[in-house]
Amino acid sequence: MYFAKNPILPGFRPDPSICRVGEDYYIVTSSFAYFPGIPVYHCRDLAHWEQIGNVLTRQSQLPLENAGHSRGIYAPTLRYHQGIFYMITTNVSHGGNFIVTAEKPEGPWSEPYYLGDEAEGIDPSLFFDEDEDGTVHCYYTGTRPNHKHGVRYNGDWEIWVQEIDLKTMKLTGESRKIWKGAMHHVIWPEGPHLYKKNGYYYLMNAEGGTGSNHSITISRSRSVWGPYEGNPNNPILTHRHLGNAYPVTAVGHGDLVDDGHGNWYVVMLGSRKCEGYVNTGRDTFLAKVTWEDDWPIVNPGVGMLEPAVELPGNPEEVSPKSRVYHFFEKKLPADCMTLREPLWEKYDLFEREGYLRLPALPQTLREKACPAFVAVRQEEYGYLASAGMEFQPCEEGEEAGLAILCDEDHQIRFSRVFCDGKVQMVLCRCLGAEEEIIGKEEAEEGRISLEIRGRGQKADFYYKVNGKERKLLAADVDMSGLSTELAGGFTGCCIGMYASSNGKDSANYADFAWFSLENY
Repeated sequence: MYFAKNPILPGFRPDPSICRVGEDYYIVTSSFAYFPGIPVYHCRDLAHWEQIGNVLTRQSQLPLENAGHSRGIYAPTLRYHQGIFYMITTNVSHGGNFIVTAEKPEGPWSEPYYLGDEAEGIDPSLFFDEDEDGTVHCYYTGTRPNHKHGVRYNGDWEIWVQEIDLKTMKLTGESRKIWKGAMHHVIWPEGPHLYKKNGYYYLMNAEGGTGSNHSITISRSRSVWGPYEGNPNNPILTHRHLGNAYPVTAVGHGDLVDDGHGNWYVVMLGSRKCEGYVNTGRDTFLAKVTWEDDWPIVNPGVGMLEPAVELPGNPEEVSPKSRVYHFFEKKLPADCMTLREPLWEKYDLFEREGYLRLPALPQTLREKACPAFVAVRQEEYGYLASAGMEFQPCEEGEEAGLAILCDEDHQIRFSRVFCDGKVQMVLCRCLGAEEEIIGKEEAEEGRISLEIRGRGQKADFYYKVNGKERKLLAADVDMSGLSTELAGGFTGCCIGMYASSNGKDSANYADFAWFSLENY
């Protein structure tokens, strides 16, 4: 017996889809405007997860030009059938719903098979079923605007099903609405997944929107086409009734899995508040499932998420992973991301041995572009982000350093800048249209170390030049402006290295010897 700590995947890892193949479990999550797209996580014990790759690793698979921060890739589903992994998702910015396939979950994955206008809406899922004569059928399930009456109110959508031919990657036959949601005047019935157990087809979906009213509901039918009856105990999981002060909110969008030994579980997204705000985005959580009267019960006797999930058997032996990044290998680690495009395809990021070289591009973090920004997800509210950098700005507007980014309009940049004819250390906060300088002082030339210490909704910013005395640039900086509550959107914060010339052509660059993000 052992325990899985919740969240099992902390920080900006929403819309989880889980798939078991033998003794191995795999999870994929949404990635929105970040590149590469759709991280893949693996474990054998449901507790100790490791990222083994990304599904969408080539620009041909993931066009994101001009995509807003919360656009791009929504709600992937991962399934496995007869030796092939299938991942289906929506690129809401370019192309709509598509499928990619692979023989191994770490890839390489195929080019996208776009499903066209017939695959309307978002949140697609695949379900494999077998007739008594052994004929295999695959069904596409998704959510779309209300077909019969039109969209009468915001979120007036419906869940539908249609068979799909995986040889041609085309929808075939009739498209049929099968469910509107469990609640009266439901909004955003989404994230549908089909399962089969004991002769019933089960349709699990999210509804209520992905905010504080989020929930998981379930219905069942003797036919994949319906009619579906709702569970009289719906929603089967929500935190909407626990109040705004409860530390975990927005719980919903689940996917079921069994361990092959009679035990069932569900993964879902949820958000952790800190001092009333969410900066880490929507995490992935785990809960137990039992069955009564052919209906699933989530965390029986508890009815909400728990800090830890008791699991049978013995945990996998996993070495602790350090989030200290050195750049001797000429590729970025799997959990490092850029915005909208693979920066490494255009620039030699490893031209200098042992360093990550970021060009001072004209693009900035304020634009829907591909800035010189390499980041990882913020996972906790107590953290130390640090980096060692060599950068000598020499033209007005050139800057490089560390950034904490929620989106284009909500960010903090901690950088060495050339301004007013001299080199300065600057802390700039952007909360909307205006930028605010909250720390500035002259700095000598040479190698620089940067530190950001996060303490809940406060952070302190330190720097050190040429190994000399560590200096405090700004203390107790309020971080709540980078939260979902104030910034909106579907992502959480990411922390990383960046460089920019702020709209001008420049041949300058910043060399990063290391980057670290430690949680405490």
